Amino acid sequence: MREIILDTETTGLSVKEGHRIVEIAACEMRDYILTGKTFHVYVNPEREIDINASNIHGLKTEDLQEKPKFAQICSDLINFIEDSRLVIHNAEFDISFLNNEFEICGSNYRIENNYLDTIKLARKKLPGSLVNLDALCRRYNISLAKREYHGALVDTHLLADVYIELIGGKQTTLELSTKNKINHNNSLENLINKSNKEHINERQFSPNKKELEKHIDFIKDIKNPIWDKYF
Repeated sequence: MREIILDTETTGLSVKEGHRIVEIAACEMRDYILTGKTFHVYVNPEREIDINASNIHGLKTEDLQEKPKFAQICSDLINFIEDSRLVIHNAEFDISFLNNEFEICGSNYRIENNYLDTIKLARKKLPGSLVNLDALCRRYNISLAKREYHGALVDTHLLADVYIELIGGKQTTLELSTKNKINHNNSLENLINKSNKEHINERQFSPNKKELEKHIDFIKDIKNPIWDKYF
């Protein structure tokens, strides 16, 4: 399954007050594993950035004067998102801003993708707990070292880690990403039965000199053995 982890930064808090997008980031995830494919762009909002917003994401109006306008990047964004499910922290906020930008630039496109709001997921799983991104990262021991400001690209990677934890953690990810799903209880039972059938009697004597020499020669032929890191 293809999902897009998405985040935006804006000039302020409300579309109704004329605020615009200044940064968009999206990361591709397949079967709950990031693929490394990303979409990231800074956008000229064609207006001033509120000081409070600037203090959050660190971007200033003058930083974006030479950046592309939304109309110049909207096709690339649409092509990256496709019809994939979106994973967003406070989804209604980001989607409302994106659809506003599509309307302003004259595009008929609107984001109508299926989406998962990780704030709602976190509130359901962790009732009564703080569910902002910082709090969730701390809960799951996800490093915030790179989050000096609320940058969209950094936040998508943090959100990807939080999302995985919210749906069950890394072990669940590995199980969900396995193409041939198995019943783990049955698998363990099969291994035990197989082991019993293939039991080999314990060797009751030491290897002779010739066997030791062959073993040493065999070990030498192994390239980059893992035990070199420890011995």
